[in-house]
Amino acid sequence: MKTAIKGGTIITASETYQAEILIENEIISNISKTIDGPVDLEIDASGKLVLPGGVDAHTHFALPFFGTFSSDDHYTGHKAAAFGGTTTAIDFVSQDLETLEDSINAWHQKADGLAAIDYAFHMNISRFNMEIANEIPKLPKKGITSVKVFTAYNHHLRLQDVEIFKVMRIAKSAGMLTMVHAENGDVIELLVEEALAAGKTTPVWHALTRPAWGAVEAVMRGSALAAQAGAPLYIVHMNAGGEVDQLEYARSKGLPIMGETCPQYLFFTEENLKQSDGAKWICSPPVRTKPDNDRLWEGLERGIIQVIGTDHCPFFFDGTKPIIYEGQMVAIPGKELGKDNFTKIPNGLPGVGDRMPVMWTHAVNSGRITPNQFVAQTCTNPAKIFGLYPRKGTILPGSDADIVIWDPEKEVDYGVNLAHHRTDYNLYEGWRLKGFPEKVFSRGNLIVDGKNWYGKKGQGKFIYRKPFAEIL
Repeated sequence: MKTAIKGGTIITASETYQAEILIENEIISNISKTIDGPVDLEIDASGKLVLPGGVDAHTHFALPFFGTFSSDDHYTGHKAAAFGGTTTAIDFVSQDLETLEDSINAWHQKADGLAAIDYAFHMNISRFNMEIANEIPKLPKKGITSVKVFTAYNHHLRLQDVEIFKVMRIAKSAGMLTMVHAENGDVIELLVEEALAAGKTTPVWHALTRPAWGAVEAVMRGSALAAQAGAPLYIVHMNAGGEVDQLEYARSKGLPIMGETCPQYLFFTEENLKQSDGAKWICSPPVRTKPDNDRLWEGLERGIIQVIGTDHCPFFFDGTKPIIYEGQMVAIPGKELGKDNFTKIPNGLPGVGDRMPVMWTHAVNSGRITPNQFVAQTCTNPAKIFGLYPRKGTILPGSDADIVIWDPEKEVDYGVNLAHHRTDYNLYEGWRLKGFPEKVFSRGNLIVDGKNWYGKKGQGKFIYRKPFAEIL
């Protein structure tokens, strides 16, 4: 099938220009001033922008957590992503089984038959021994070229510094990227114990027991370990202004260290946790303060931070009350599990469908970043960093035809009904947004057209990523 997109303005990470696009066999086969000859489908994009499909490098679908699981699976989460203009999502494989291979196979069993957009995996390393050390170099053959380590979640996910150092060296030799969740698990453990003993159980104590200085210190410590290992490092979900300071310092010393932040850390603060519905904003690491918001914005504007992800990990606010999703009643235990104790509130927020529309309105329309920076941070940079480029994250001949027809003039009153996440709330409820996806193509297949959904379970492909990817 041949599809032509005509009349639009193409925006990539580096260029803005008018041209027509020809799609054949799921690939962009030609970009030129004029596409001549017969086609099966012609899309008129006049007055619209033509963007690459978004790449969300940080998602958690159907993740077991605190006796429940994140409410979006690899179908519902992918559907929400597509309605927001994202056509590739990278999920994290939990190290739940004896071997990494067994854990990966189990994640494929969860994802492969449900995936509605293309997807890839990172591998969590939350337990380390010689057998795991020998398995890590084999991951690229399974399409996985990044591993994630934790400096928090004591007795569950955390590795010791020497283990993180060993993982970094092994990953480096295999052309893989190490990612780090940066908090101070020891301090958190003590402060949580003290808060509970004092009867301090409301949602704001989730933030107060996870101080920003612990994140700042952990970023510096992770950077120092990476420097000594001679390995690249990627800081996930940066949330504190001091983390930007540490990233800027590390990069000024020539270290191959990159960073990601998420919309929740740009717009929300501990004050939201003090609200009667404060549990909606509980995520780890927590939202911080207005000065932290401001410094993170500066990090994006100046290119200190390379990627906007989401850490999408939604839970129902009240899982005792069903919602209707695709005509079915759905209720999944959620944040009500911790109504009397912040430590029992599942940590995570919806976001995969919000990222691009919210950021276009508040980053591009506000003049904080250019449309080209927007494409770089939401599409191209994550594709490059994680070995997907140029197949994903750009508009070039030979790239997958993951394309979004973006209407920069469309205004919507945003919220849970437009977001399509399988949960009962949205952080941006009632926000007026300007600029929204009109049509979304995944490998040339039209999956979103206005309010209409044409995607299907199992339509998404697992993408094998390339090792030795770019360091930005």
